[in-house]
Amino acid sequence: MPHIHTGPGEHDLTVSAFIVHRSQEGVWRLLLHRHRLLDTWLQIGGHVEIKENPWDALRHEVKEETGKDLDKDLDLTLSPPLVGLQDCVEHPSPLSVITHDFSDMDHRHIDLAWAFIAHDDSVNPAEGESQDLRWFDRDELVAFGEDQIVSNVRQIGLFVLDQVSQG
Repeated sequence: MPHIHTGPGEHDLTVSAFIVHRSQEGVWRLLLHRHRLLDTWLQIGGHVEIKENPWDALRHEVKEETGKDLDKDLDLTLSPPLVGLQDCVEHPSPLSVITHDFSDMDHRHIDLAWAFIAHDDSVNPAEGESQDLRWFDRDELVAFGEDQIVSNVRQIGLFVLDQVSQG
């Protein structure tokens, strides 16, 4: 979906999935895709559409960009437990909530990010989505140049990999 708010200083709400998988060799890897327009490696995710809540947006972005079903193919990790509120729809707590500048525009994204463990390493992105998806281990993530990955993606990705590898 395109940006909803395009004026100077305006913010769009986005959602992200930091998806990891443990290889047969026991190495944890993070799934990233090369963004078609920005030509940089990013986590899975995108804009929350006007008629979506963040969790529904995450569900559709994960399906479009990876072919994975959020409810069947992934396990939520590193999320505090829900508190049992009534008379509302509860969503899992995000791993991070950040605001960052988008590209060279005077525009920002407020991003809600969750971490997931994938049951397997298969991916099947929808037509029109980036077909360049790869699983990166910690060393590969550290080795990226500044022009290859956004710094907050690297930092959150490394945090997730470090947390899941500690058990």
